[in-house]
Amino acid sequence: MIVRERENEFVLIKQHDHAQVSGEMIMNWRDDLIKDTKLQKSVEYAIYNHDVGWKPVDKQPFWNDQKQEPYTFIDFPIPPKAVFYKHGIEEVMQHDTYAGLLCSRYYMNFLLQETSDEAKAFVEQERERQQQIIESLSDFDKMVFDFHYALLQICDSLSLFLCLNDPGVAMKDGHLFFRNGIPISAPLHGFNENKMVLTWKDHDTVAIHEFPFENPITITLKQKIITKEAISTMGLIPSYEEAPLQKIDLLLVEGKK
Repeated sequence: MIVRERENEFVLIKQHDHAQVSGEMIMNWRDDLIKDTKLQKSVEYAIYNHDVGWKPVDKQPFWNDQKQEPYTFIDFPIPPKAVFYKHGIEEVMQHDTYAGLLCSRYYMNFLLQETSDEAKAFVEQERERQQQIIESLSDFDKMVFDFHYALLQICDSLSLFLCLNDPGVAMKDGHLFFRNGIPISAPLHGFNENKMVLTWKDHDTVAIHEFPFENPITITLKQKIITKEAISTMGLIPSYEEAPLQKIDLLLVEGKK
């Protein structure tokens, strides 16, 4: 679950809904920023579904009693997280092996620095899985794979920027992840600088320096807002289930640094 805390309420966005926004972004990516189209459908599937492992978990939020707030994808405990990471990879692989390889590498990256037994076991298992997939692909190209992986990273980051920040917030006051912009990693090509700078023009419009899309695009965030008073009165899960689903349209346009 993606969670934004406000003074008297929490904004909650399901991880898979955020990933769907990432997918909409890659579908609108500029043609001149795509190196190779042979595996494009696999890349699109991976980006759309890179958080599918969270679907069963995000049906109901979990309460972090230490912080007195809902658990987020950042602080969710590692042992169960490793279990549904594995589930998500296997879900994607049932549909597309190359997409599964991308998701395996992506999930593994999140736990590389963790020291728990569960994290270490997950990393080792995914390294083995990746090697097996690569050996099964007759035309695997490491440079192309790194490019596709970088596309997954940047689409994920662009969507997370929209999900983790309240509309209209100044970049310096926004989520810590993005106060210096979104990195544009080396495998990506066609950009002039090494980061994207995003600025809220108003509550509905985000201007992007180093604009990656063919045209301005509108994306829709799905979210629920639950008040702290409701949680105190009814509990987290009933509060979440009773809250109406909101759909927020945001326009992404080209901007200047």
